[in-house]
Amino acid sequence: MAPPALFLCDEPARKKAISAVLRRLPPLAGAPVEIAGARGLRDRRGAVHAGSFLRRRRIAFDCPRAEFARIFCHELFHFVWLRAGNPARRSYEELVKRECLAGAPGELGWSAEWRKGKLARRDIRARTRRWREYCCESFCDAAAWLYSGVRSHPEFTLPPRLRQSRRTWFENFVKRETVSI
Repeated sequence: MAPPALFLCDEPARKKAISAVLRRLPPLAGAPVEIAGARGLRDRRGAVHAGSFLRRRRIAFDCPRAEFARIFCHELFHFVWLRAGNPARRSYEELVKRECLAGAPGELGWSAEWRKGKLARRDIRARTRRWREYCCESFCDAAAWLYSGVRSHPEFTLPPRLRQSRRTWFENFVKRETVSI
């Protein structure tokens, strides 16, 4: 008997793109996630390309086909962040905290970069909601940079030496056999 599908998607083009991303990812486990198109997606700040509905196990997309792999990977890693556990999340926080306190520029996606630009040292010290949201978005953007198959993008502005630190962190994180979504 075949294992149940992790992603429920009726659109052939998206199914193909999802399969390509999954070949680059570590093994995943979890309940199925529904993938759907949705026109006019917005959050409290305006239009967005996608949204993850973690409790409903659904991801909705309103993005150009050329951006789908990167955005799919980013949204998928919101599920990973949720299930990663406090030790892993804190470890990632420490990595980006060192970068931020050293004044490192850039990020690996706009969702993290604009949040990083709004951080104050107080946010980092107090682990405010603003800081925690930045860490989550940074984690998801870093995963998308690493696993989506997109080698270059205007949003990849983090300096190469820091990209290597992120790559090493993810390599250590995924050594734990299967990643839960």
